[in-house]
Amino acid sequence: MVDGRSADVRPVPMQPMRHRVVAIAHELDDTVTLELDPIDAPLEPARAGQFNMVYAFGRGEVPISVSHDHGANHRIAHTIRAVGVTTRALCELGVGDVVGLRGPYGVGWNVERARGRDVVIIGGGIGLAPLRPVIYEILRDRSAFGRVAILVGTRSPETLLYADELEQWRGRLDLDVEVTVDRAGPGWRGDVGVVTTLISRASVDPANSAGFLCGPEIMMRFAAQGLLDRGVAASDIEVSLERNMKCAIAQCGHCQLGPIFVCRDGPVGTWDRTRALLEVRGL
Repeated sequence: MVDGRSADVRPVPMQPMRHRVVAIAHELDDTVTLELDPIDAPLEPARAGQFNMVYAFGRGEVPISVSHDHGANHRIAHTIRAVGVTTRALCELGVGDVVGLRGPYGVGWNVERARGRDVVIIGGGIGLAPLRPVIYEILRDRSAFGRVAILVGTRSPETLLYADELEQWRGRLDLDVEVTVDRAGPGWRGDVGVVTTLISRASVDPANSAGFLCGPEIMMRFAAQGLLDRGVAASDIEVSLERNMKCAIAQCGHCQLGPIFVCRDGPVGTWDRTRALLEVRGL
């Protein structure tokens, strides 16, 4: 276990359950969000941070974190970037097409532990997708949390995920939303630089804060260090690990990271337990 918690031990069928694509949001040139309704038996509800194995018939399956608002309806949403054969096939689907799902798997975000505390959410690129359910979970019971800072970094304004939702959240008086890009043209009026430069501006109490980080590993390492420098405890910082998961049941070894299997013991873990693993080059 990478955070002291275990994955849900309920048996999960290995046979993919058919789901129909009922809505598609074209987020970016290479990224879509698929909303899915069950045809066969519905999956157990996923917790924020867990993932499903998404099967493109005839192409293969890939692990994709859930990215939907868990309280909105019973649909499942997955935000997918086209980076390989299977993900490209999924991104090319249309409304009415069918995919297979099995899951949910893994350890999710411990949002419950953040109640009564300030929250810092840091997302890099597509890493904002697994954090999206955390934001909605907080917003559904906003008074149960303290100050909330959402810090987002991406390569350019054109690669900013969920831009409309970020604008809506920015318009609220009870959220601090900051966005920065690595590079931008003259039309960009926001910050330019890495996302870690925003941490010092987060108006939170470090001694009473919980951090949720997802993005490239190098980003998470520096962001976690930035929170540590502010005074946030390593045990109060959670990160989402990314490895090449194949079976999702800790049998094939593809996702092994040192002594853990990311599919079973992660993908979410606290920084005090994952730091040593992520700092080993090539592991």
